[in-house]
Amino acid sequence: MHTQYEIGVLGAGNAAEGIVHGLLRNSVLLDDRIIASDPNESRRRVFRDRFNIAVTDDNRHVVAESYILILAVKPQIHREVLAGVVNLIRDDHVVVSIMAGVSTGAIEEQLNHVSARVVRVMPNLPMHVGAGMAGVHPGKYANEADLLRAQRIFDAGGKSIHIEDEALMDSVTAVSGSGPAYFYFFAEALIEAGVKAGLSPQHASLLVKQSCLGAARMMVESNEAPDVLRKKVMSPGGTTAAAVASFEKNEVFDRIVEAAMAAFERSRELGEGT
Repeated sequence: MHTQYEIGVLGAGNAAEGIVHGLLRNSVLLDDRIIASDPNESRRRVFRDRFNIAVTDDNRHVVAESYILILAVKPQIHREVLAGVVNLIRDDHVVVSIMAGVSTGAIEEQLNHVSARVVRVMPNLPMHVGAGMAGVHPGKYANEADLLRAQRIFDAGGKSIHIEDEALMDSVTAVSGSGPAYFYFFAEALIEAGVKAGLSPQHASLLVKQSCLGAARMMVESNEAPDVLRKKVMSPGGTTAAAVASFEKNEVFDRIVEAAMAAFERSRELGEGT
């Protein structure tokens, strides 16, 4: 079936904004091949003014006129959203869900009048700057081409990996989906420490941002393990050793693992609620 749009986005939040930005920045699609819907007029205005794409508050129009559907709504309301468009879902649709915790099976069940080709994806915020990471899992009826289409969308905003076992998508959510927030939290604390040690907020912020950028690039480009790189910074009895000793004394490593596991459990809870 010929459709007016290649991609229709249901939900124009921050994640959807990053996806559309990646697609247009890398010329994966032209702006006239994307449409987004959202009940919030201010979010529609952002997509219209920033990306020059079509926007609407009518999910049914998006579904009827698009080939690939990106479900970017809150997990808690996805049943209500799908109920409003279910009779418009076609066999040729590819349904890409970025909703945390919601399984491909839960979506397939709601769209059971067709063999719904569902692909579940967990992206993260850095796709806004082309440095995102996404785990991608195809559902029961999705084929290899559907998987590749979904990966092409998210590779435009960074990188993606194929997750073969859907149960591991909750792990992806805990590690990379939520991971940037843990990183920002640590950066906040480090900036605060800099100010407490006498630096201006501006200098502390710049020092922390560049240090974080450099540390991340070294991990990626050197391909060395984090513990190896950490030990290269440390010298016996030095300043870094004093900081790490404090981390160890306060069991910071264990607390970080516990925090990520809390995100993992919450992702599973969201799935159970759907």
